[in-house]
Amino acid sequence: MINHVWGLIHHPDKEWRAINEEHESVSHMYYHHVLWMAAIPVVSTFIGTTQFGWTFGGEAAIKVSYADGLGLGLMFYALILVAVALVGSLIHWMARNHPERPPRQECIVFAGYIATPMFLSGLVAVYPMIWLCLLAVVVGVAYTGYLMYRGIPSFLGINNKQGFILSSTTLGVGILILEALLAAVVLLWSLGSDHSIVWSFFS
Repeated sequence: MINHVWGLIHHPDKEWRAINEEHESVSHMYYHHVLWMAAIPVVSTFIGTTQFGWTFGGEAAIKVSYADGLGLGLMFYALILVAVALVGSLIHWMARNHPERPPRQECIVFAGYIATPMFLSGLVAVYPMIWLCLLAVVVGVAYTGYLMYRGIPSFLGINNKQGFILSSTTLGVGILILEALLAAVVLLWSLGSDHSIVWSFFS
């Protein structure tokens, strides 16, 4: 279970070769990797927002109730699972002109693994200080880009230059998906929170 995590962080080239040789199904990848890894930012955010509250540093923390935190956490979890499939479909679409284009299922599997650094960066949400969370997101995005750059050439059977162009474009669009996901979470959090909390957040 989640047996590729250490390899992707420590020796990604070797791990990508192992992943490519497995020809894993989407359901297997979700059950053994994404469902568990996606729980990291969700559980961390639940703990952070209900126990400590959001803070911008030096200001009063903004907490949510257990009920709101649970409901929003479940929606956040569902959005992450959908986002992985969307990024995988995006990779499949962008590789449409390559002769060795993998099927959509393999692209979704690939997307599930390149999201690993983003999942791990969610650990900092246990203490949800805004600047710290933003820093963690930047680090997660940067390493996700690196994993994509190292993995796409062998995954699609293309050279490093083509891989760099494709991975850069995919990462850019992926960041937009991430931003849309975060915006949706903030919106849901705002709608689900007490009005006085929302007022404090925007004042």
